Amino acid sequence: MRVVVDLTKCQGYAQCAFLAPSTFQMQGDEALMYDPEPSEEQRERVRRAASACPVQAIQIDRLSTQDMPPIHAAPGAGRIVVVGASLAGLRAAEALREEGYTGSLTLIDDEPHAPYDRPPLSKAALGGRIRPDATGLPRRPDLNARWRLGVRATGLDLATRRVRLSDGTAVPFDRLLIATGVRARPWPDPAEAELDGMFVLRTRDDAIHLQERLLSHDRRPSRVLVVGAGFTGSEVASTCRSLGLDVTMAEAARTPLAGALGGVIGSIAAEIQREHGVDLRCGVTVEAIEGDDGVRRVRLSDGSIVDADVVVAALGGIRNVEWLEDSGLAVGPWGVACDAGCRAFDVNGLVTDDIFVAGDVARSPNAMFGYQFLALEHWANAVAQAEVAAHNMVSDESDRWPHLHMPQFWSLQFGNNIKSVGVPTFADEVVVTQGSVRERRFTAAYGYKGRLTAAVTFNQAKWLPFYQRLIEQAAPFPPEFPTVDRPEDVLPVPADLPEQQLLAREATVVVTGHRPTTVRSIR
Repeated sequence: MRVVVDLTKCQGYAQCAFLAPSTFQMQGDEALMYDPEPSEEQRERVRRAASACPVQAIQIDRLSTQDMPPIHAAPGAGRIVVVGASLAGLRAAEALREEGYTGSLTLIDDEPHAPYDRPPLSKAALGGRIRPDATGLPRRPDLNARWRLGVRATGLDLATRRVRLSDGTAVPFDRLLIATGVRARPWPDPAEAELDGMFVLRTRDDAIHLQERLLSHDRRPSRVLVVGAGFTGSEVASTCRSLGLDVTMAEAARTPLAGALGGVIGSIAAEIQREHGVDLRCGVTVEAIEGDDGVRRVRLSDGSIVDADVVVAALGGIRNVEWLEDSGLAVGPWGVACDAGCRAFDVNGLVTDDIFVAGDVARSPNAMFGYQFLALEHWANAVAQAEVAAHNMVSDESDRWPHLHMPQFWSLQFGNNIKSVGVPTFADEVVVTQGSVRERRFTAAYGYKGRLTAAVTFNQAKWLPFYQRLIEQAAPFPPEFPTVDRPEDVLPVPADLPEQQLLAREATVVVTGHRPTTVRSIR
């Protein structure tokens, strides 16, 4: 039995923890931890918990689609190929079958593993609560797809409608979904990257190797240095501290989480990290990592030296678009450009009819944020965009849907449940509207030119649906309404967001409509 929880929806009501306590547990006031592969003895309890969830955030193995009536697929849609078999790719494949598509379906992915959930890797899996290889995603038993796992897409030929693969073969298609996602940005020095004790964290194999080192009895780290205090780096530091390990954090910005939430909220995150024993060094970069056969010490740009035998490089992600560079599609470091219906653009800005994009690799316009192109690295967005793309792939023009998902994100670190809705990076001011920063229980609202654009909560997630409605209504900023637990001083201050170059490394939402770096067209 497989279980996954959409933690962007979860509001900590805890019915699941009462009904199936062996599978679901609460950490702190709001944060939910769960076992993604409960025993068969727990099946009935888990099903009851899923049914009782007030926000229907719990997903278990899906039902069969055999009894669903088939639909007439759109012209030329007899062979659908999905490149990228992670969350977005799997959900799109399932949605195609749910829509009634009965044609050929092929999923391609460079990882050898069946689709699995990534968020638990930096939290429960890394800390030993669950096995990293026990995070498989629930899926339908009758997907009836051809799986090409462990083979990489190396090129796309639009003229012959073929995807070229690293094993020398090619897969023909009538319609294609690009869902290749993001990979971890590697350490820039190849020699240092090969040292024993150097790690990145993105894949299941990354988590297995890092977990083995952190939990080792014989090679327990004397100190872990985490480079990059974005969400992944902060979660790794949190997990290491929960294991009793000494942790130093090196961050180029002035605060943790600066690229995603700005320096004002980032300064609160800095206080939390230091309260939990992290040796936080901001405004510094790594000059060199030294050691013979393994990591021994790290030299920082301020001249200091940190003795550490494990380094985790959390430098953000690189969108997997290299295989598309000569394809004629509009691709770049921000991903693959597509319209609101998930149809890819070519380099001339023309919409293709048979190439679709979904998930972390997609860059699409959002009507709620000035039609700016947004590149999102969000679990919920990957699911929602995949479902829209799948529907549009097999539907007539008159029945296609727009992707209008409101960006949402969550993180669990140092016992704090951090959630956001909207786009904090699309803002110039921020204000704490509810709760208490001192008690680490508050809501911060973000605004841009007098309009509410985002909200972030620390241990106060139940208010996010309220703020989401306000963002959708283009409510004024600062908010003009009385709230529960309102602070005495509600004064906006500059959000202190860094330059866009830094956003590429840390932000989970990147606004890509500003400062285009290249303009090209072909005839």
